[in-house]
Amino acid sequence: MQIAENTVVAFHYTLTNEAGQTIDSSRQREEPLNYLHGHGNIIPGLEKALVGKQAGDKLEVTVTPEEGYGERHEGLIQQVPTSAFEGAGGELKPGMQFQAQTEAGQRIFTITEVEGDQVTVDGNHPLAGETLNFDVEVTEVREASDEEKEHGHVHGPEGHDRVTGQQPSAVSGRIHVDSPHRAHRFAAAQLQLPIDEHVLTHLLQALHT
Repeated sequence: MQIAENTVVAFHYTLTNEAGQTIDSSRQREEPLNYLHGHGNIIPGLEKALVGKQAGDKLEVTVTPEEGYGERHEGLIQQVPTSAFEGAGGELKPGMQFQAQTEAGQRIFTITEVEGDQVTVDGNHPLAGETLNFDVEVTEVREASDEEKEHGHVHGPEGHDRVTGQQPSAVSGRIHVDSPHRAHRFAAAQLQLPIDEHVLTHLLQALHT
């Protein structure tokens, strides 16, 4: 069976940047990534390259920022007071990620610097502006169930969302949020997000969770 809309695809991948450094790999986790084709489950550039492929096929794909996570936008790097982080608990440190509800929807912001009572946060996807190189091997292609088509994502043998290979990954566009901070929010009112349709379109495409 060939990969087409409403097929469930399992594939192994290794992702490297332009310097040849490995960013992410399903092979290290020893289980493939599963996704429902045609429903925006993975980044557009990779999804397009997989059309027509079948189990056993191997390919190398280069994805530009336009087809990946968009360009970086400096307006999404801002400072907010530490008081904006309600219920975070413990010391705020660079690398921590928090959820914020903005006018453009839920976003993940990464702390990049803490100085005094000011915290610098970055709302760009970690891979924004990067050209991504994928080494891919398709391991399985099957027809999606009616329920999977309706819900727009893959289900596993144990029921809803119970599927292997669904860790947050660079391919799926999900951003890992360290579990101690997963439920915490900070006050999005402190952020002056740019109201730019082009910027928001990239955010909606790249920062879905």
